[in-house]
Amino acid sequence: MLSTLIELQRLKRLDRTGWTLRGLPNGTESVAAHSFGVGVTAMLLADKLIASGVSVDVEKVLRIALLHDWAECRVGDMPRTATLYFGSEARKQAETAAFADVVSNLDGPYVDLYDDYERRNSFEAKLVKAADVLDLLVQVLALERAGARGLDEFWEVAEQPDFNLDGNAEQIVHELLQSILKARRELHNHG
Repeated sequence: MLSTLIELQRLKRLDRTGWTLRGLPNGTESVAAHSFGVGVTAMLLADKLIASGVSVDVEKVLRIALLHDWAECRVGDMPRTATLYFGSEARKQAETAAFADVVSNLDGPYVDLYDDYERRNSFEAKLVKAADVLDLLVQVLALERAGARGLDEFWEVAEQPDFNLDGNAEQIVHELLQSILKARRELHNHG
């Protein structure tokens, strides 16, 4: 267990490449900070869903949110632009192999949870993917509020979002997305 914990420490210092490529300073956001944001967002969404009568396995949600980027401690944080060059299949194969190696010393459902997330098999995996996108947008909003410019491309993900959710889940995720977009419009209308 210790060797895995030591290896995962890297994620606390590993910068999210997208910000670096756009000229933001090192330390703008680490992979671990992003995973924290995804976990918090997923938890709050799950709690709201449960309150509205939807059954959610919150432990599964939090486990997936915590581990969804563990592969990056071996392959780094590949930005969307890298996928254009490597291809999404090669990237997915590399990340899947890296994740399996990272957890190879551990007993537990980690590979199954990662596979579920990558394939979006379960409702919980789809909810974490939605939280992943929403956390990105909250981070972009925070950066723009702090004066960052030239981040418009990150908002493209909000234009045609398909989270593969329905009913209350789709509505609750959509409401949060709309509130993020409204906050951005207000920022730019007063800025």
